[in-house]
Amino acid sequence: MAASRMQLLSPRNLSFLGRGRTELFAVSGAPKRAGDGPRGRALNSSPVEKMTENGVSSRAKVLTIDTMNPTVKKVEYAVRGPIVQRAVELERELSQGVKKPFAEVIKANIGDAHAMGQQPITFFRQVLALCSYPELLNDSTFPEDAKSRARRILQSCGGNSLGSYSASQGIESVRQDVARYIERRDGGVPCAPDNIYLTTGASDGIVTMLKLLVCGEGATRTGVMISIPQYPLYSAALAELGAVQVNYYLNEEKCWSLDISELQRSVDEARTHCNPRALCIINPGNPTGQVQSRQCIEDVIRFAAKERLFLMADEVYQDNVYADGCQFHSFKKVLFEMGPEYSSTVELASFHSTSKCYMGECGFRGGYMEIINMDNEVKAQLTKLVSVRLCPPVPGQALMDLVVNPPQPGEPSYDNFIKERTATLSVLAEKAKLTEQVLNTVEGIRCNPVQGAMYSFPRISIPEKAVKEANGQQPDMFYCMRLLEETGICLVPGSGFGQKDGTYHFRMTILPPTDKLKILLDKVKEFHHKFTQKYS
Repeated sequence: MAASRMQLLSPRNLSFLGRGRTELFAVSGAPKRAGDGPRGRALNSSPVEKMTENGVSSRAKVLTIDTMNPTVKKVEYAVRGPIVQRAVELERELSQGVKKPFAEVIKANIGDAHAMGQQPITFFRQVLALCSYPELLNDSTFPEDAKSRARRILQSCGGNSLGSYSASQGIESVRQDVARYIERRDGGVPCAPDNIYLTTGASDGIVTMLKLLVCGEGATRTGVMISIPQYPLYSAALAELGAVQVNYYLNEEKCWSLDISELQRSVDEARTHCNPRALCIINPGNPTGQVQSRQCIEDVIRFAAKERLFLMADEVYQDNVYADGCQFHSFKKVLFEMGPEYSSTVELASFHSTSKCYMGECGFRGGYMEIINMDNEVKAQLTKLVSVRLCPPVPGQALMDLVVNPPQPGEPSYDNFIKERTATLSVLAEKAKLTEQVLNTVEGIRCNPVQGAMYSFPRISIPEKAVKEANGQQPDMFYCMRLLEETGICLVPGSGFGQKDGTYHFRMTILPPTDKLKILLDKVKEFHHKFTQKYS
């Protein structure tokens, strides 16, 4: 394939930045638009004054459910949806002394490691403390390598303070460290710091790239291929941007593997009603916990090249690999090992984060994305776009620097760092195995091996009587809500992530402490048995 082939992202494809937005309010007396009905008239007319009972006039709201951005109403985010809202209510009721059939709510709905009891890495927190309060640099209780790292980070900040803005693309020295990390990870494949964009978690980078990709109207509207089951960030972002969600299904019977024939089916069907331009891969998988093989990644890259698709590789769980025989392979490394035919042409954005792996530092909102083979004019537009939000959180950038450049052999903090990192990942591996083993002892639940990431996505059998009693509610939502009300266990229904018709699942994290995880699994086991008996 010629290196000069037309880029998927080019300036003419960025016209969405100034087009396609319908104005909420027209000038009084403007011609009536086609399709104006009662809602259209409300949009084009001045706010109506109403009289209240006491005779005081009140203006109608400028922003109402009918006049708000319609794409926002289509956004759904299952991991913080109705189940979680009810879990919070139950916690409040328990704290007020309301009697429940359980003593506590155990949340296993979201990959928030520290909220589940995982301990932070000491070195990371020491350096961040020193950066936040530099007077601690005079405190002899902090190791010298933590102090030298804090000084280096502060010297890269305006006014030697984490409280200053950074460059929009991120602190230069941090981007240099990220580039060196990627080169080490990928066996020497070059990485240019100018291709690194520091982000507010990986989510920020993913949404930013989708903003660049989405354009067109009607049958030319951008389609984005996402795996089903998927992480709801993708469906939510596509709904908000008015893009077309193009589903491809992972193969549950083969441990949630990715089948190229399924990608082909998906893209061919999509081209009848939209313009598929991007392919998103989550590896290791969320919510499905699979780790893609190197051969699979090669096949995906060939497919993207053949179909002229922009690749987006969500690799935030790259250190979370547990199963024997599984190994993380970055898309960039495989791309360059496949040779110039692919490495000089396939457009790729890959994403990493401080929120997962052994760090679990979700609240700092640190992350990065690396771009490969992006059109230079589009890259300028990307830089402009990220400059609008000024910069990612600087403490998150500092933490990202520590993740990609941790203590080295011979430094005072090295041994403890390795001990803590190894212990965290080892416990996660044990809990992954425990989750699979216990769930597979339950008749009516089938759980694939949790090869990586932080979740299991078991398939559950729901009796027909329960499906009918759900009364329009998704059956697995009904199941998970009953589970919450009766046991205090908060899981997320599979319907929030997408699943094949006629199948039901739930997603649960493996993050709770081992003792609580055992309680959780026993309660799920007992509940499923009672639920099945009740509705059979």
